[in-house]
Amino acid sequence: MLLDPSHHRWIIATAVAAVVATAAYVPYAASRLNGPSGGSWPGLVFGGLGFALMIYAGLLGARRKVPTWRLGRATTWMKGHLWLGLLSYLLILYHSGLAWGGTLTLVLMLLFTIVIASGIYGVLLQQFMPRLMTERLPLETVYEQIDVIVAQLRGEADALVGSVVGLLPVVDLEPSGPAHAGGGLAHGEALAVHSRTTAVAPLPAEAEAAPLKDAYVREIRGYLARDVPRNGRLGNRRERDEERRQLAVQKRLHHWLHGWLLIHVPLSMALLLLSAVHAIVSLRY
Repeated sequence: MLLDPSHHRWIIATAVAAVVATAAYVPYAASRLNGPSGGSWPGLVFGGLGFALMIYAGLLGARRKVPTWRLGRATTWMKGHLWLGLLSYLLILYHSGLAWGGTLTLVLMLLFTIVIASGIYGVLLQQFMPRLMTERLPLETVYEQIDVIVAQLRGEADALVGSVVGLLPVVDLEPSGPAHAGGGLAHGEALAVHSRTTAVAPLPAEAEAAPLKDAYVREIRGYLARDVPRNGRLGNRRERDEERRQLAVQKRLHHWLHGWLLIHVPLSMALLLLSAVHAIVSLRY
């Protein structure tokens, strides 16, 4: 999600709401002899509003799971998720009186802080990572096809080198994986390409072929593995500016672009669950 001019209204509305909330909190906190409390009526209002915004932000996941629901545009939900999620953090802070209280409250605030920080990190990544991928990856392909394409490149290299030096002393234990929609080799086809080592040209003398065979097996073929080794001469960027390097870079950037969700999403769900428990316990006792 890019922070473009369409966010201006959301930014202004969020800033105004934050100013209003602060204007209400300051005199309330100053008037309390023992300090602000989450159990007071202003504290409950802040907590209720903050929790409602948290639920709205959390419903984005449900909205994505059922895209056929006619519940507003996806871009509107994303903007609300971002800006109202930030506003909810401020309201919950005011609900707690800027104090972290007991164990459950401490856990909640730590979770909330991590969720907000990971969300901000993800938004920042989305501002430059897609452009970086476009600039550095002219051969960008469908992410799910990367391992299949690498398997194809490795099989073709095995066949080419094998046609010169004879049967290679390698056993490929990496499955190429099933092909997904969007092209690429099927699983059986990739394995078939993998195993082609039949000589198709006159073989040189064994002594002449040994250096090529040794270099290919020890250094070059490892570079065509599913995960590119970072050491070795072929790990030098200047010497690997070709398709295999771009596939490796795309895979790494994809992990950067989406990896933060592995923290943000499950912790968000845990936060909502514990917040509900906190609200029930507080109202009952």
